[in-house]
Amino acid sequence: MTHPAPTDLSALPDLDDVRLVIADMDGTLLDDEGRVPEGLWALLGRLAERGIAFAPASGRQYATLRRTFERSSEGMVFIAENGSYVVRDDREVSSVTLDRPFVEDTIRRVRDLADQGRDVGTVLCGKRSAYIERTDPRFVAQAEPYYAALATVDDLLEPEDEILKIAVFDFTDSAATAAALAPLRATHQVIPSSHHWVDLMAPAVNKGAAIGRLQQAMGIGPSNTLAFGDYLNDLEMMGAVEHSFAMANAHPDVLSAARYVAPSNAEHGVIRVLSALLARDAFVRV
Repeated sequence: MTHPAPTDLSALPDLDDVRLVIADMDGTLLDDEGRVPEGLWALLGRLAERGIAFAPASGRQYATLRRTFERSSEGMVFIAENGSYVVRDDREVSSVTLDRPFVEDTIRRVRDLADQGRDVGTVLCGKRSAYIERTDPRFVAQAEPYYAALATVDDLLEPEDEILKIAVFDFTDSAATAAALAPLRATHQVIPSSHHWVDLMAPAVNKGAAIGRLQQAMGIGPSNTLAFGDYLNDLEMMGAVEHSFAMANAHPDVLSAARYVAPSNAEHGVIRVLSALLARDAFVRV
């Protein structure tokens, strides 16, 4: 597929009716150091002035996203845990949780992989907190950046919480762990969300489905929505919006699914595209 150059304003879509902008985090909005580009904060204000909501969409938990955007969280939407939990102004918009038998089965399967010598660890992602039982500094250092609310427990089978997602970190290759957990695909999703993380979720959970529920709650549709993404867990998101942007550094499947290409996250592509659109006054005030 041939995409128009994102910096060519004549090639960008007409976004007069846009009311929602969605951006994945890692590999999309965040730079290569995992930081929010400083230029975003001023853009959030300009979007809000025009009645456009901004929504980070991530595998990260709600508490982590809220902490990341505490400088400008009023009116924002948070699509957390790969779409299994959506919150706007501290109020739940939608959630999809995992059944208890699946949670217990998955925990035991990952423990078996560890016993077989695979260097893996599990994060149990609940509405109130995330939970870990592996406590060595190497693993904790991988989990902490993504989970602002993180509790250590003796046994992952103990927490009494509504579980949204199970995240498994593989220090070598997430594809190998995903293959080992492939039998679970008969009833649930097993999706590599990066080169090291595998996300296990309910069948109906993905960012695209979450966007559909959010659009319904906001009274808008795909033509009113713009989204940026880079990895396989962003694929459904590309299909849920009319104005879809893959980052230049995106997975080939995401590049094929998107209508446009933005500069890479290292080049602050989200900021550059939104700035270009605002500069030509493509948005209208509500």
